[in-house]
Amino acid sequence: ERAMKILESKLYEIMVSQKKSSVDELRREQVGTADRSEKIKTYNFPQDRLTDHRINKSWHNLEGILDGNLEPIITTLQAVLIK
Repeated sequence: ERAMKILESKLYEIMVSQKKSSVDELRREQVGTADRSEKIKTYNFPQDRLTDHRINKSWHNLEGILDGNLEPIITTLQAVLIK
């Protein structure tokens, strides 16, 4: 009876450990590492440029973009998504 309790306890620990590692792996895939290689957009003020790294496209007139002139960006993204 004691051996069965010990075996049950060890099996439970293994199961919990496997579940935790599975959840940790999923979280790592979703969150990422926040490295520079994972960046989506770059706002380059000295060069007056916005770059979207997902589609490798840049727009100039950063001040206008920040003021709300997003039409060129939206049109480009729609064109890329429709492809």
